[in-house]
Amino acid sequence: MKLRFLAWSVVLLLAFSLSAASALAQNSAPGSSDDKSSKTADQSGASGNTAAPQTSDQSADPLKRPLTEKQKKTSSKALKQELSSTYKKWLNEDVRYIITPEESAAFKQLSNDEERDQFIEQFWLRRDPTPDTPENEFKEEHYRRIAYANEHFAAGIPGWKTDRGRIYIIWGPADQIESHPTGGTYDRPQQEGGGTTATYPYEDWRYRYLEGVGQNVELEFVDPCSCGDYHLTTDVNEKDALLHTPGGATMQEQMGMGSRTDRMDPFAANASPVQGLENSKEFDKLEMMAKVQAPPQVKFKDLEEVVSHKINVSLMPFEVRTDYVKVTGDTVLVPVTLQVKNKDITFVSKDGIQRGTVNIFGRVTGITGRVAQTFEDTVQVDVPTELLEKTVEHSSLYWKAVPLRPGRYRIDIVVKDVNGDRVGTWSHGIVVPEFNEDKLASSSLILADTMEKVPSKNVGSGSFVLGETKLTYPHLDGADGKPASFKHEQRMSLWMQVYNLQPDEKTKKSSANIEYEIVNMANNQSVLHSSESTAAMGNVGDQVTLEKSLSLNAFQPGVYKLTVKVDDNVSKQQIAPSVRFAVE
Repeated sequence: MKLRFLAWSVVLLLAFSLSAASALAQNSAPGSSDDKSSKTADQSGASGNTAAPQTSDQSADPLKRPLTEKQKKTSSKALKQELSSTYKKWLNEDVRYIITPEESAAFKQLSNDEERDQFIEQFWLRRDPTPDTPENEFKEEHYRRIAYANEHFAAGIPGWKTDRGRIYIIWGPADQIESHPTGGTYDRPQQEGGGTTATYPYEDWRYRYLEGVGQNVELEFVDPCSCGDYHLTTDVNEKDALLHTPGGATMQEQMGMGSRTDRMDPFAANASPVQGLENSKEFDKLEMMAKVQAPPQVKFKDLEEVVSHKINVSLMPFEVRTDYVKVTGDTVLVPVTLQVKNKDITFVSKDGIQRGTVNIFGRVTGITGRVAQTFEDTVQVDVPTELLEKTVEHSSLYWKAVPLRPGRYRIDIVVKDVNGDRVGTWSHGIVVPEFNEDKLASSSLILADTMEKVPSKNVGSGSFVLGETKLTYPHLDGADGKPASFKHEQRMSLWMQVYNLQPDEKTKKSSANIEYEIVNMANNQSVLHSSESTAAMGNVGDQVTLEKSLSLNAFQPGVYKLTVKVDDNVSKQQIAPSVRFAVE
């Protein structure tokens, strides 16, 4: 509202000035209509007529007065300049420390405010840890840090502009702070030359771990003017208040092993051995300083670029499966399962074992391009050298459960074989179903090797865990369209949930019949048929979980179709989801 008010103020002022100039020109012109009206009014007044002269409301109100093309362009330019200052402030102040150079360059190339608004929205969404909720915790925490910095670190300039403010905004509060607001006596450690001196005010901030920087990161801020303006430094001598005055010599200087001039020049050729040791670490300090002041980076930047630029690469093959499990009325859990054949992973020898490493980056976007979720992780396969030959016959799985609202989405996934430096991509559109309360429905029908119950504290959390059940090695269809495959000697387990069973008005219980049928697709002959009723399952509500396991010993090699038919006896609705599988 403030921006609109300022912009309209510019328009009003411009229009009013032009209107006033036009009126002056007309009044000064001989024989003008206003001059004639004035004379007529005088004559009327002389004759006793007191009626006020009629004037045009349109000429008196600049808002109702039409503007020329030049005036419109001037007004538009003034408005654009006013609005542009908002985006400049967002770029140069609000997100100055957390926006990446690539994002900043992209933002500066945008041509209109609509694109800028969309960019800002996606900027925050990319960083939202819980995109399925209305709140954006990252954004809220970011502005909280700015407010804290302005309140606690201001020193003639806003707190967010100071070095302490910058570090606080990027990394948050330190794990430990050693503060010396008035300076004081300082006993130098041996690596700083030893001895005793006086110091300017300074603070040491310690972080146990900073992503992309390292562990036990120590940052020192010094206030040489004693005015509250602490600046970040890597020079251990900067807080020495006696460096440029008599006194305060280091132990080495007192012993004649160095001079104050050498200490003031960290790269002096004749620096003391201790000072030389510190000098050798100078580049490490500079590297750490660059990292700690840089915006947080995406973990797998190269893989993100593949997704962002929609680069299709197929050198690294892998399969993907998406399933749908109801969580609440408007939230669906979408487990994304990736399968990489071990023969496509490059193994290298490390510490007596063979290690294969795969990096994974995924992004889920809505139909408008809004980023709903991103994920990135590393899958590592370690096997003894003597078992490598057998291991390459199997596959490795990765599982990520993404909560989404019903609707259409696009999933982009990039997989990189780190040791072999090969990359593969997968892009696919999905429709997350809406589980209406009055419509009988089911989750995805999932086939796995085995199932096991998890402890109560792990219900609903962890890889391959759905509710209170953990699926061991869920099977995926091949990228070539071939169905999920099981060995003849294996057991096959199925998992599925049924939703929205209607209760009987009298008994208040649901009533449904469930049939399982497996058909050999080669001859369309039924090889297994069984059924059960919810009445035998105990107290079943509107939702029931189906978990079955069977041996495949009696199955001949071939392709089969499993159908689970559910008849709701109350609502008279029926569903019959099915899935194909192969027996080898």
